[in-house]
Amino acid sequence: MALGNTFNITINQGATFELTITWKDSAGTAINLTGYTARMQVRETYSSATSIVSLTNAAGITLGGAAGTVAILISATTTAALTAPFSGVYDLELVSAGGVVTRLLQGAATVSPEVTR
Repeated sequence: MALGNTFNITINQGATFELTITWKDSAGTAINLTGYTARMQVRETYSSATSIVSLTNAAGITLGGAAGTVAILISATTTAALTAPFSGVYDLELVSAGGVVTRLLQGAATVSPEVTR
């Protein structure tokens, strides 16, 4: 996946949200994420003071080391608590051991309302 890709996401209220991507270089080789940390936030607008979802590799994001994978998981319990319908923005950043921040994904984030409860 190239840097700064725009990729819109839909989070279904009350359902588990899962997304796994692989970060690759221009030759198509997976980038080793050993030593990296990750963070992702969903906000109503870019300038919103608070986030509605905040994930890190300590909670919600799993980095796959040499495989270059980034797995995002938001539990059904968490998505059930989200206000829907909702439209906002998000981004996913990776931070190298040396402190270099790379925005891997960004885009619109939508929460689709749950009917069945």
